[in-house]
Formats: sequence, C-alpha cells, structure tokens
Amino acid sequence: MKQYPIDKLRNVALVSHGGAGKTSLAEAILYTSGAIDRLGRVEEGNTVSDHDQEEIKRSVSISASLIPAEWQSHKINFIDTPGYFDFVGEVRGAMRVSDAAVILTCAVSGVEVGTEKVWNYCNEYDIPRAFFINKMDRENANFSRTLDALRQAFGLSVVPVTLPIGQEASFSGIVDLVGMKAYSFSDNGRKVETKDIPANMADQVEEYRTALIEVVAETDDELLMKYLEGEALTDEEINNGVRTGIQTGKLVPVFCGAAQKNIGTQMLMDTIIQAFPSPAMKTVVGTNPRSDGEETRKPGDDQPFSALVFKSMADPYVGKLSLFRVYSGVFKSDSQVYNVNRDATERIGQLFALRGKNQDPVTHVSAGDIGAVAKLSVTGTSDTLTDKDHPIQYRAISFPEPVMSLAVEAKAKGDEEKIGTGLTRLTEEDPTFTTRRDAETKQLIISGMGDLHLDVITSKLAKKFGAEVNLITPRVPYRETIRSTTKIEGKHKKQSGGKGQFGHVWLEMAPAESGTGLVFEDKIFGGSVPRQYIPAVEKGVRETMEEGVLAGYPVVDVQVALTDGSYHNVDSSEMAFKIASSMAFKKGFMGAKPVLLEPIMSVEVTVPEQYMGDIIGDLNKKRGRILGMEPRGSFQVVRATVPLSEMFRYATDLRSMTQGRASFVMTPAQYEEVPSHIAEQIIAAAGQKEE
Repeated sequence: MKQYPIDKLRNVALVSHGGAGKTSLAEAILYTSGAIDRLGRVEEGNTVSDHDQEEIKRSVSISASLIPAEWQSHKINFIDTPGYFDFVGEVRGAMRVSDAAVILTCAVSGVEVGTEKVWNYCNEYDIPRAFFINKMDRENANFSRTLDALRQAFGLSVVPVTLPIGQEASFSGIVDLVGMKAYSFSDNGRKVETKDIPANMADQVEEYRTALIEVVAETDDELLMKYLEGEALTDEEINNGVRTGIQTGKLVPVFCGAAQKNIGTQMLMDTIIQAFPSPAMKTVVGTNPRSDGEETRKPGDDQPFSALVFKSMADPYVGKLSLFRVYSGVFKSDSQVYNVNRDATERIGQLFALRGKNQDPVTHVSAGDIGAVAKLSVTGTSDTLTDKDHPIQYRAISFPEPVMSLAVEAKAKGDEEKIGTGLTRLTEEDPTFTTRRDAETKQLIISGMGDLHLDVITSKLAKKFGAEVNLITPRVPYRETIRSTTKIEGKHKKQSGGKGQFGHVWLEMAPAESGTGLVFEDKIFGGSVPRQYIPAVEKGVRETMEEGVLAGYPVVDVQVALTDGSYHNVDSSEMAFKIASSMAFKKGFMGAKPVLLEPIMSVEVTVPEQYMGDIIGDLNKKRGRILGMEPRGSFQVVRATVPLSEMFRYATDLRSMTQGRASFVMTPAQYEEVPSHIAEQIIAAAGQKEE
C-alpha cells in the first residue's frame, strides 16, 4: 500500500450499537474500492475485519480492526469497532485517534442504546459524524421512521443527504439530495448507473432537500441572508455548506444503504473525502514533560515526530503488536524513539501497514497515518512516542474501569504458570481487563466489562496460551471478630516416654477498635510464664487468627492479654506455649459472642430517570442502604452501600434492567456484621467443606 500525503488521508471510526452492520459495511467498502474481489459475510466468518477465531466463532466484532481503503486518490483508514458494551475499551481507543465517525443505525431497529453512547463519545472527542441507515433491504426496514427517531434523539441538524428508492425487498437504489441524481446498483454494487429521480418521489425529495438547504444556510451568515431573502443557493454553495456544516458539527448528514448488497458505499466514501476533515486540519495539543506546560504540534512530515499507541494485540508467536497514529513527523523502520510515559528509549524494528490481519512491511509511516510495530519492549496502550529532543505527551485514552470480577481455577494441575503468563499478556492487550491475586482468599481474580468479555478472555487463554480454566464466583473475604470479653485457660500437656510438652496460659480477650487487627499485651508478673516463651504465645494467637475460628476467615480487631500461666523446667518449649495459646484463643473466641463480618461496598449508579424505581428496588433486595440521590444532566445518581456478596453479577443485572443505559462504580467502604440468618448459612457451608 503506497504512502499518501497528509491532506489525502482520512481517519474514520465505524461505530454503532451491536448488530447494525459495521463489519459488513467495512467489507463492502473494501470490495467497492477494489481491495478485495469477493464480498465476505460475517455469518460465514470470512470478512477482513473479523479475523480473530473468537470473532468468527461468535459472529460479532470483539476488537477494533484497521481497514484502510484507497478511493479517488485518497486513503481512508476505517477502524471497524465492536458494538457490544463489553468491548467499549476498543471503541474508545479507536475514537481517540479518529478525526470523524460514521454511526450506523439499523433501518429496522432504529436508535438503540449503543447509538446514544457513541453519539456521546463523538461529543466527548469533539469529532464530526455522519449517520448511515443500514439494512434498507431488510423486512420491516423503514427509512422515515428511523430518520425521525434520529432527529428526535439528536436534533434537527441531523438531515438526510441521500434517500432510498424503495425499501425492504423493493430497495433498489439511492437519490443524492446534493447532486439531485438517482443511482441504481448492480454487480454486487460495483456497477452504478445514473438515473432520473423517480416521479413518485418528487414530493419527498423536495421536502428533504429543503430541510438540507435550511441547515446548510445556517452554517454561514451570508448564505442565511441569501436564503431568507428567497434566493436559491448554487450547487457550489450547497456543497461548501455541507462541508463546513459537517466539519463544524452544525450538520450531521444521513446516508442510507444496504451493506450486504453493497448499496450506498460510494456516496459515503465520496462525502468522507470531500467533506470530512483531514489530519492536516487540526493542530494537536499535548504536554511538555519537561516543563508540564502546554505543547502543540502542527501536523506534517516536516515536524518533530510524535505518535500515540491506541491498541495492543498479544500474539504468542509474533509477540506484542502495537497500533499507533502518527500526529507529526515521520515514523521510520529501524529507528529509535522516546517513550515519554516510561521515560525510556524504544528500538523500532519493522513497521507495518495493516488491513485486518494482513501486515505489509513499510519503510515509514507519515504524519496523519496509522500503522503498527511489533515487539516493543516497554510501550503500552496510551503511551506517547516522540523525538527525544522534542518531547510531547498526548492525553491518555480514557478507559472505563472493569465492572465484573470472577475467580479463575485451572482445569489441569501444573497450568498455573501458563495461566499467569497468558493473563499478563492479555492485560497488555486490553486495558479494560485486569488480574490480581486476592491476598485474603488466595484466589486469582480477573475483572472485565461483563460476562461475554470474561468468557472471550478465557477462550483466548485456552487457544493462544494452552491454559484451560473455569470461572467461578469469587469467595467473599469475610472476617471474624468478637463482641464481648472473656478470660480463658489453655493448657497443653503431653507425656510420651521421653521429654514431654507443657505449656499453660491464661488469656483475657476483648473487642478492639475497628481496623486495629490484634492488640497483644503482656501482663505477666512474677515469671509465671518465662520471658522467652511470651513471643510464642503471641505467635500462637496470630496464627490462629489468620486461620479463623468460626468459619475459617481471618479474625480481626481483638485485644488479647496474657495474664497468667505456668511452666515446667524440662517439658516447656516455645511450641508447647504456642499450642496452649492457640487452644485458649479458640475456646475464648467461641465464648465471646463471635460474629461474622462482611465487606460493604460504596456504590454509585448513574441511571436515566425512568429506571429509578427499578434500580432502588433492586438495591433494596440486595440488602443495600440508599444514602441519597442527585441529578446529573439528564441522569440521576443513586448512592448506596451494598454488601459485596450481592454485587458480583450487578453489571449484568444493571444492563438487563436499563437496556444498558445505566452505569455504576463501586469502591470498598467498610466491614459490617452479617445478619445472623445469613451468617448461619456461611458457617454451615464452611463446616461441610472441612468434613
């Protein structure tokens, strides 16, 4: 693939709710532009962008895929993104390096939750966008209904620039409202014929063209005056107005088509080239790592080099593949660059131009373009690479925190090392996936964005790294403590022919302040327990607390005082006193009103007003305490405390209750006593395990 000057480049994210047809559109674009000679289908697992085994198996996009297309002496870097919420990190990475977005909507389903989400991401990244109403050939497809829903959700600046000729089975072509021409398609969409606009569409064309011209006129004061005075706008003025409107966000064009039949892709690509911004149009802003002041870069090959890594892919054979966008200067193979985030120099080997899984070696990647490099030693996603003499650090990609955690168990003994290595590599690939070893429960915990996300992770772990695992609900890190005081004796006496064992202690036990763990006091007077054995007494208590008494969970917040005891000149030993203190502690603990404590989480749910009742009712069922509510824009924020044991599947519950419109964050708050009826079940279950 040849190199293009920066003004001939376009970087465009394909985004939508799941199932709207982004991958099919990417395939149609490649076919139309001549990059491939056969239209693949998602159901057949032979598309260019869905090349991962997991994507083929599930018929959904899981990771963002770079799909460059060459069209009219330009190169358009399309990034095909997943539509399912579990893979939102891929969407955010792609949109961070895109200059515009095409939002697909299904002509049958219309505006969905994912449509709203990606619109908001466009606002967040301040990038122009267009809608593509896809699947016009499907049963129940309805262009007018979908357009009305788009305008109701996103405003009157959303206007069609193409109209469908027919719909459902009769969908056969497109009317271009800017050029006022009609087109029919054959030969899988590659052959386009210009026709007269059908007579029965005259009123509809007039209505929508008037709406388009109204929005175009509002992009410029002179055009507006001309329009209000009743003068007709020229074709050139309309074209310029469309371009200005798209780039300023005052106009959001709506296209229509059927990706699987390759109808409508030509008009979309033409407009992307004519009206979407090139990377040359925007000076990029970052931070100077030496002064912490603002630093800017003009886009261009003659500027100091800078690039942002927006995606990493783990491969057990090739190693790590890092995808980057060059913002300024030229990225050259066999060079050295500076990683600002890690304060380290990276040695660069071969650079690649990607198209799906295909990697074409290139000597350099120019400003504004997107490429890949393998085997970077320290660089991760969101890192900035620059010329060391002219450093700049770009704003990191904002990835959401994981919302679901499950514990991992190896299916086969001896796979622990493979599991650890594989999971580490997968965390490098996916910033929304984390892994940790829980110090209290001793479990390996993986966290992600939902059930599907974690299921995909474990499938990749098995296929790429040969380690099969089971996912189970994590053990709750309960704790044990006491609510009253007691004094108890512990005596360990054993005679076995030779030297015996003798240790004898009296302990006083009482509750301690929350967070203090163990407060141990030595109250021995007169040497009833010799000094050299007192550390053994404390050690016996500590070890017993770690093991737990009531249900095998760590004991916390207890005051223990050694008040008396006795010893034997020959038979006493550190081990004997350790055993005696352990026996005393266990007996004393059970007699001091023992209770089980559970972790309580501070939860903040951001939810649309219409779902408030369901959310509050569900939190109450989960033994939650509602602390307060407050408005935040068009949403409500519900703050509550909820036991951790009730929250492991909350991401799935919340998505189901609100159709994916709500989100939540959760942080540890404190430990509280488990209600007695629940504590009895936990203690009984612990007893059965011991048996």
